[in-house]
Amino acid sequence: MFLLEELGVPYDIDVHHRDKKTKLSPPEADKLHLLGKFPIVTITSPDLASPITLAESAFIIHYMTDHFKGAKKLVPTRWKDGQEGKLGGETESWMRYQYLMYYVEGSFMFPMLVYFFGYILKSKDIPWFIRPLTTFIANKIIATAVFPNAKRHFTMLEQYLARSPEGGNYLCGPHLTGADIMLTYPFLGGLKVNAFNDMGAWEKGSFEDTFPKLQAYMLRLSEEEGWKRSVEKIKKIEGSFEIMP
Repeated sequence: MFLLEELGVPYDIDVHHRDKKTKLSPPEADKLHLLGKFPIVTITSPDLASPITLAESAFIIHYMTDHFKGAKKLVPTRWKDGQEGKLGGETESWMRYQYLMYYVEGSFMFPMLVYFFGYILKSKDIPWFIRPLTTFIANKIIATAVFPNAKRHFTMLEQYLARSPEGGNYLCGPHLTGADIMLTYPFLGGLKVNAFNDMGAWEKGSFEDTFPKLQAYMLRLSEEEGWKRSVEKIKKIEGSFEIMP
């Protein structure tokens, strides 16, 4: 929805809830895509012989930004002046954008999802009589596997922001891009519950002090008008908005 709001594309929303026990997608998702996973975007148009169904966030963003330009340019300029089509002629912003679009789901999301599910295992959603065991297991996994990897990711992203092209406040430069939109789920999910502070012992005492640029970036994403509009639309439908799994 954030993407669609930024592109200014008219759209309808079909809400599908996870199974409360398994946390998996509902059975009707299988009718939309073979893997039964969300998000799924279906494009209809009088110009189309049949609807186009898109799945996987990165592919959805690539396809939508190719065909719907919108009011904002969400893809950086590819070529340096006079370097069109030449090996190495791409701008730094475009190279960052391409890398990050693959990076988010290829490398970053796995430790984040493991952490968020570990967060759930320690929450009140778990029956009180087994919560000590699930909490012990979750803490072990987070300490040994998630936290060391997360620190490497956060350190890299902090450096990306510190060296953003044109002194920008976004990962690829001075403007919001599809790569930033890709990061809203893990970052704003963690921001909402202040989850990253509970991940482990940070070098400077807290996540926000250890990674100040990243913390400011997360807050900046949460204030994007397209993001806020999409949240308000969900609230009108659902009565509330939850980003955590």
